Amino acid sequence: MTPAELSESLRAALAGAVADGTFALDAADLPATVHVERPRQREHGDWATNVALQLAKKAGTNPRAFAEELARRLADAPGVAKVDVAGPGFLNITLDAAAAGELARSIVEARDGYGRNETLAGESINLEFVSANPTGPIHIGGVRWAAVGDSLARVLEASGARVGREYYFNDHGAQIDRFARSLLARAKGEEAPEDGYGGQYIADIADAVIAQAAAAGEPDPRTLPDAEAQEAFRARGVDLMFGEIKQALHDFGVDFDVYFHEDTLHETGAVDRAVARLRENGHIFEADGATWLRTTDFGDDKDRVIIKSDGDAAYIAGDLAYYLDKRERGFDRVIIMLGADHHGYIGRMMAMCAAFGDTPGVNLEILIGQLVNLVKDGQPVRMSKRAGTVVTLEDLVDAVGVDAARYSLARSSADSSIDLDLDLLTRATNENPVYYVQYAHARTCSVARNAADAGVRREDGFDASLLDHESEAVLLGRLAELPRIVAQAAELREPHRVARYLEELAGAYHKWYDQRRVLPFGDEQVSDVHRTRLWLNDATRQVLANGLRLLGVGAPERM
Repeated sequence: MTPAELSESLRAALAGAVADGTFALDAADLPATVHVERPRQREHGDWATNVALQLAKKAGTNPRAFAEELARRLADAPGVAKVDVAGPGFLNITLDAAAAGELARSIVEARDGYGRNETLAGESINLEFVSANPTGPIHIGGVRWAAVGDSLARVLEASGARVGREYYFNDHGAQIDRFARSLLARAKGEEAPEDGYGGQYIADIADAVIAQAAAAGEPDPRTLPDAEAQEAFRARGVDLMFGEIKQALHDFGVDFDVYFHEDTLHETGAVDRAVARLRENGHIFEADGATWLRTTDFGDDKDRVIIKSDGDAAYIAGDLAYYLDKRERGFDRVIIMLGADHHGYIGRMMAMCAAFGDTPGVNLEILIGQLVNLVKDGQPVRMSKRAGTVVTLEDLVDAVGVDAARYSLARSSADSSIDLDLDLLTRATNENPVYYVQYAHARTCSVARNAADAGVRREDGFDASLLDHESEAVLLGRLAELPRIVAQAAELREPHRVARYLEELAGAYHKWYDQRRVLPFGDEQVSDVHRTRLWLNDATRQVLANGLRLLGVGAPERM
């Protein structure tokens, strides 16, 4: 019995009590899904629900009496061995071994589909993440968003949403001018501008710009007048840098549906259209020769200039146009993932959302990620050999590999700072969380291979009632939780819940492996005990693979 099937049995018991007048409720008062969860203490049963506490008051009775009546009706449901009422009205439900064990077959037969749900079906979500300036390699903070953002997109999709992954390409503004001037200075053998960029990558890109010009039969850009030379290095340099960024992300397993160029907002008149829309809504005013958005009407600490007195657009003008563009492309929700230094943006962005007539926190969500600190040999890692100032995506992958990098960055809540021990992440020990989970998957594959060699075949028999050991009850309980974990991770925008779940599942599997044999021992004949345990082994393999896939991490068959 799956949690969904148990939930349906609970709802049927509720509906029956409403239909015969036992509960003074209308059918509309009943939840579409009765939530069940694993009790904290195993002796309290397989599943628990607090539905009696939720509905008793509306039914005109006390929760304990409500729960006792519901327990009486549920006790006759197929697969339910016992129902106890605890405390003020909690129901603790124990399944019979056969009902609990059937989950193993359900998972194996569901294959990649197990864990998916429809809680976000029909929602269209635009998820913008990374969006690093194309003026240098992606630093470690951006790498964290690459891992978390891509995992979040996968979790949202697994919950039924249509997700558009988007990278905002900041190719408009002063930082691009500084980048071009830095390339030109390096190409001429001069010091970088005081406000410019340094590092070996600047020299590499400057050399590549010169080589591209030569290959195209164009003059050496260093020989052009300063304005033309700067434009030549800007045009080719930005393309080269962004090409490196895209390739590094692709190699990290992260690709985007849309790479949106900031320049297009200004070139296509999108900024003017956004200002016109806000003017129609009555939130624009003129003062001191500038055009302002009255964001204080929506909780911001001050009103914002959107068109400066010199006629140039302020930075927030691009934000206005970009948000409106996303909504006009049909996205119900816009989620933006920003770095730790962007807390001050939240108020103005939410005010902007409200000024357009949308609902902050619903149509627009902003997630803030905290810092990542790298440690090696007990000392902080502070500098990249290539970038010169920050640790980059390539540095981290070179140190620990893609899987360890992605998993370690995605396994902690994004709103908390994390320390990554590079030495730990390269160890093949249980202290290394990604190794611990991947090894569990590899072990399930090894068991399956050895079972095949020993003539243990799933298709020759399955008796769910044989999965009656305590370690099997615990393992089955963990396997049953994946759909709930995925739905919760999507709802809360917290993909780290999947990683922590996988570590708990791996622990339950390793304990089961130590206590129950899948293969016959000595002269023992192959029986349904071995075949049924193989079903459980393979169900675990499927869940581990499905969970690792949600994190963009490989599920190796051998380690």
